Amino acid sequence: MAEVRAIEEQVIAWRRHLHQYPELSFEEHRTADYVETQLRSMPALEISRPTPTSVLAVLRGGGGSGNTVLLRADMDALPIEEETDLPYASQHAGVMHACGHDGHTAMLLGAAKLLGERQAALSGEIRFIFQHAEELFPGGAQELVDAGVMEGVQYAVGTHLFSSIPVGMVALKDGPLLAAPDAFEIAIVGCGGHGAQPNTAVDPIVIAAQVVLAFQTIVARQIDPLQPAVLSVTTIHAGTAHNIIPELVTLTGTVRTFDAELRTTIPTLMERLLKGITEAYGASYRFEYTHGYRALHNDPQVTGVLREVVRETVGAGVLFEPPANMGGEDFSAYLTKAPGTFVILGAGNVDAGITAPHHHPKFAIDERALGTGVAILVGAAERLSMFTQAPNSLDHAH
Repeated sequence: MAEVRAIEEQVIAWRRHLHQYPELSFEEHRTADYVETQLRSMPALEISRPTPTSVLAVLRGGGGSGNTVLLRADMDALPIEEETDLPYASQHAGVMHACGHDGHTAMLLGAAKLLGERQAALSGEIRFIFQHAEELFPGGAQELVDAGVMEGVQYAVGTHLFSSIPVGMVALKDGPLLAAPDAFEIAIVGCGGHGAQPNTAVDPIVIAAQVVLAFQTIVARQIDPLQPAVLSVTTIHAGTAHNIIPELVTLTGTVRTFDAELRTTIPTLMERLLKGITEAYGASYRFEYTHGYRALHNDPQVTGVLREVVRETVGAGVLFEPPANMGGEDFSAYLTKAPGTFVILGAGNVDAGITAPHHHPKFAIDERALGTGVAILVGAAERLSMFTQAPNSLDHAH
């Protein structure tokens, strides 16, 4: 940790610069240029741009043969107007790093710097992927997998800062950690009319209300209660005046699942209800269902290696096992090509008022978490580059 402490101020400076100049998904041109500039000042790295707004740095160890390990950070921000009073608050109106990706990028820069300085003693190959577009389907991870960044990779590790977990704590979980986040959009088409004469219209608002309530029976009554699932209708748009029955209602929402079969079943159940209800009232519908990222399943053996890394670099007392979370993450795309694990880093601080949730205009992190992340990434790269996984490990193709 002494080496990490020596560069903590630099890591914090990187994070604050990135926080000031956030960019949205698929628009991270300035961010990628900045990251590339920092990487080119570090020793032993081979740098490329697999996509216009991502950066790949490759470190080939000089200590003999070993595994190829991929370490990943995401770089994109969110369309949120920042409401903090930080001196390094966003300089881009309506855009904010409200999910910690600035911290993820800074931590991976720190790991690249320290591992580059140890190049002669390292075995195998370390790939540092600074990924674009984690926040927006279809996501940058799959695009990078398609570009070949996972070819020859044996293990993959990602990290995420969580303001809901106290700074210094580290969460690691075997198996399913984050759900597959799918999205849907529904248009219910009726027949407009005057609010005083509803009998002359086909009211899509009443029909939409029936649909929303019926959807609640899918998770509650139509699937195995031991299978985690969420179906949430999150927007309803209709109407222009108090005395006009509109012709159209649009609904949008999200479905979250862990099980691949259940993921295909739920939209079928949704459309069955939607079809029956609209036909019963003489209306019609359009149904669009978008499959987002895959569910994220951590490999137990790789997660075990990370537990040892945390114990050795940070301390056994900081480790805990979190429950599965219905949030989604496109890091799962890398895990279709190699086993790996996703590390949750505590970055909250109640005493300092750092409690706002992710995707909130007051989101912040306790920057002491950054050093913890750097130490874990460095240790993970060193240990996994020499790790031999047993043949009965969890199948990484989910």
